[in-house]
Amino acid sequence: MEQGKKLLEKYAPYLSELFPEMKVSNGRITSPLQEIKNFASNPQYAPAANSGRMFLKRDDALSVAGSIKARGGFFEVLQWAHHLAVQKGFIKDEETLNLLDPVIKKIFSDYTIGVASTGNLGLSIGIISARLGFRVNVYMSQDAKEWKKNLLREKGANVVEASGDFGVAIAKGRDETINNPTGYFVDDENSMLLFLGYSQAAYELQEQLNVASIPIDEEHPLFVYSPCGVGGSPGGVLWGLKQLYGDAVHSFFVEPTHAPAMLTGLITGEKEKICVQDIGLDNHTEADGLAVGRPSSFASSIVHRLVSGIYTLDDSTLLSLLKTLYAAEGMFIEPSATAGLIGPQKIIASDYLTRHKLDPAKVTHVVWSTGGSLVPNDIRTQLLGI
Repeated sequence: MEQGKKLLEKYAPYLSELFPEMKVSNGRITSPLQEIKNFASNPQYAPAANSGRMFLKRDDALSVAGSIKARGGFFEVLQWAHHLAVQKGFIKDEETLNLLDPVIKKIFSDYTIGVASTGNLGLSIGIISARLGFRVNVYMSQDAKEWKKNLLREKGANVVEASGDFGVAIAKGRDETINNPTGYFVDDENSMLLFLGYSQAAYELQEQLNVASIPIDEEHPLFVYSPCGVGGSPGGVLWGLKQLYGDAVHSFFVEPTHAPAMLTGLITGEKEKICVQDIGLDNHTEADGLAVGRPSSFASSIVHRLVSGIYTLDDSTLLSLLKTLYAAEGMFIEPSATAGLIGPQKIIASDYLTRHKLDPAKVTHVVWSTGGSLVPNDIRTQLLGI
């Protein structure tokens, strides 16, 4: 984690120049932490009284890529660009590559980066790869939103539409990219680098909690609620927080009822060897970022020792949460990003706190909002029903 932090710090000035939207954060990949008092007092979704403060971690507002996938995606592509430059003898490993040099961009144009995605990871990898000069192929599943495909094309990525779900897209992308002698595949099911990139969010959240004078220890626990697809982003964040806070962190993953990939993998013990279709589910959901059939091999092998619990939601609840948050706080997030909002109510209504001998009033709840700022206005209007 410390090495990863240093990589992002030394390339932050270049990100600031490559993406004007990142100047305000000096090239840091960072999002606000906002308390959502109005939502937390809503009778339909409010947890019990005196059950701690509730915050939204606004990764939906991350600049450039508009989702949590910017954390892992930018990190892995920067790591690959740096490695490639070292391999070709342009810099030594401890040096920093000038990402603004047109000569470097021309050299990168001889290499192809591939990634498979239901949407947001594709946007993250596609946008930064194209800006650095790489050719980039984004293999999109059938359930990927059309506006995300169009945005990728506008940013210079090549969109390859697969004939099936995420499993089909990643198999096709992995095979074609690995067989390309100048190809590099960002493997959402197996990537340690994506996982490490997501873990960097732990430093940021720690800093924000410190600024807000919110103590986190075993008597004052941190409860985190994260939407889960293959598990890389929530798993990476959880792993990072565990390094900083240990057992003071309690993390809950959320999945659609039609696509509970991580839950299926962990509860059976089969992890990535089983998919939701094997147990008769169709993997169809409005939460396109969570529409995956099987969990990440890498993430599931780690999080099964760390995650505190998993719950599922149907699409109608996700859409209801989206509208309720907008009415209460004026915030729009995409359907998959709403999944954690009902977490505090669910967990406090269970016997979890009693079993762990925790005082509900001393809990800090952080709901991870994973995406939404890039959703076009007409789609927002349709989802909000206004």
